[in-house]
Amino acid sequence: MDLELTGRTALVTGGTKGIGRAVVEGLAAEGARVAFCARTEADVVKAEEELRGAGHDVTGSVVDVADADALTSWVAASAEHHGGIDVVVANVSALSIGPQQEHWQPSFEVDLMHTVRLVDAALPHLEASGVGSIIAISSVSGREVDFAAGAYGVMKAALVHYTSGLAHQLAGKVRANTVSPGNTYFDGGVWQSMERGNPEFFATALALNPTGRMARPEEIAYGVVMLASPRASFVTGTHLVIDGALTRGVQL
Repeated sequence: MDLELTGRTALVTGGTKGIGRAVVEGLAAEGARVAFCARTEADVVKAEEELRGAGHDVTGSVVDVADADALTSWVAASAEHHGGIDVVVANVSALSIGPQQEHWQPSFEVDLMHTVRLVDAALPHLEASGVGSIIAISSVSGREVDFAAGAYGVMKAALVHYTSGLAHQLAGKVRANTVSPGNTYFDGGVWQSMERGNPEFFATALALNPTGRMARPEEIAYGVVMLASPRASFVTGTHLVIDGALTRGVQL
């Protein structure tokens, strides 16, 4: 099936590793031009070289998404360079997990406000696109209370509410959806780090997955790419949970 993404322009934050990298690859494989950003220059350069080497039309930039001016400037420069924006994927998380007060500000600025600022900066271009799509990456920790209760879970839940509100406000102009991944394992990721640093907790978390494993980044990216596609023209306001039946709550 042609996903009608050829020639479209997509912006992805946190596109050098894990879910973000898989989203960049998935969109680019469907023919989209992808601008991605991350904080670490070496990671951006490496990812850009690898993706271009695979024949993808991508552009990487070094951006700290907690810096409102830098984020807004990146969106504007990307829109000018590519002649518009059709898709934005807000993927970055501070991964600031814990009940202490010091976790709240980074979670607010990175997980929530970077999404809000990305959307605000890109919205005129998304509306002009005619097929504009917003996708926020939340988490199953925003759906139910788990080990990440506190700042992380609260901000992830806020993203679902924010994106659902956008869907209603922008209905008929721009689509807005949320994807909530379950535990996702990849090189350099939090779960690999946990496996090495706290194997008991990792084993406990792994055992909660009824499939017997954690997700692969490309399995999460599949849902993102489908939602980005103009073929999903009537899918908006949706909260897509991709967790291998990890969570048990019934979505009504």
